[in-house]
Amino acid sequence: MKTVIMAGGKGTRIASLNSEVPKPMIPIMGKPILEYEIETLKRQGFVEIILVVGYLGHIVSDYFGDGTKYGVSIEYVYEEEPLGTAGALYLLKDVLIDDFLLLNGDIIFDIDIKRFYLYHKMRGGMATLFTHPNNHPYDSGIIVADKKGKVQNWLHKEDERIWYRNRVNAGIHMLSPQIFQNRDGNMLFHELKKIDLDREVLKPLIQTGQLYVYDSPEYVKDMGTPERFYEVVEDIRCGKVRAKNLINKQKAIFLDRDGTINRYVGFLRKTEEFELLPGVTEAIRRINNLGYLVIVVTNQPVLARGEVTWEKLEEIHCKMETLLGKEGAYVDAIYFCPHHPDKGYEGEVEELKIDCDCRKPKPGMLLTASRDFNIDLSQSWMIGDGENDIKAGRYAGCKTVLISAENKMYGQDLTMQNILEFVTKILKSGEAT
Repeated sequence: MKTVIMAGGKGTRIASLNSEVPKPMIPIMGKPILEYEIETLKRQGFVEIILVVGYLGHIVSDYFGDGTKYGVSIEYVYEEEPLGTAGALYLLKDVLIDDFLLLNGDIIFDIDIKRFYLYHKMRGGMATLFTHPNNHPYDSGIIVADKKGKVQNWLHKEDERIWYRNRVNAGIHMLSPQIFQNRDGNMLFHELKKIDLDREVLKPLIQTGQLYVYDSPEYVKDMGTPERFYEVVEDIRCGKVRAKNLINKQKAIFLDRDGTINRYVGFLRKTEEFELLPGVTEAIRRINNLGYLVIVVTNQPVLARGEVTWEKLEEIHCKMETLLGKEGAYVDAIYFCPHHPDKGYEGEVEELKIDCDCRKPKPGMLLTASRDFNIDLSQSWMIGDGENDIKAGRYAGCKTVLISAENKMYGQDLTMQNILEFVTKILKSGEAT
């Protein structure tokens, strides 16, 4: 598979660090950003690389040459004038005859590319976007997708938002060569011209049902600002970048929702009733920074009882993610059980009134997450405010924490007042390992 890297950016927002080289050539710990990208590709066997260069492009070609010393093959496409984020693909349409990987040249990433590709093939769309949660969703492009990953909406930074899932377009794309075909009489690539990848090529695919997302907690970060640059430097230094690749075993903090993340109000049925508990945002932000996955696992029998719609539950979770994101925190995944075995409720949903394997105290949600994200459950924690949370964690093989101010014993490993106390006393101290 060929990989195309758009490496022609000037990096105006980060120019204070180094204005003498193209943005992808800004060094991190002695190596340019682009070299880290190439090394990641080489490590996974993606060795056919095309670099699209423009501004000071000779600096890129002089440094990397034909790629031999890096164990890859590099070809160059030179933009004599700026062609936007996709215009240069016109020069490659006769070369890219199979599915190809398209990358922004200013990101540090380490993802399981083969896993991404298999997902793309399984969905069968024209394009698949790599999406992930990040610590600044409020100024990022947000992708809205259905349960099968088909994109429904694309919110740009300037678009109005209320509550939204923290699922950000990461600048990594798996594309079919069908992208070059005429669509609805609009042949984008019939001539060499400036083209915006997101707005002119990808976003129109929403209407055709040919655009999908691949959501993953793996490491991707752009160098848009000096602050994020220095975050990346530290993440590389401590090994966080490589460790987050799902090829490697992950460790997770599983969190119950009601009474653990948000204030307990009984069965939560209204978005306006959702309120984060004090210290939760700081705790989750610290967990994110320590390299653990943050995964919410929650029983939601209100669905089976017909008291909350799927759409309303999604809105509640969007509010949770929005509030966390405003403070630089995020959850990597949310699993919920919609079932309830007991019948007799007015308006109940018959097909959801079953004795399932996912409703806590059964460990189904944790086990599913462990398969989805290659999690080592023995190195992970289940945190919740009830007996069912503790039992589910123990059945799954996790260590467990009860959130309680009382001396209740359900077989938990620890009892803490709140998540922040656990993070401060256990995770931060290194006792979690």
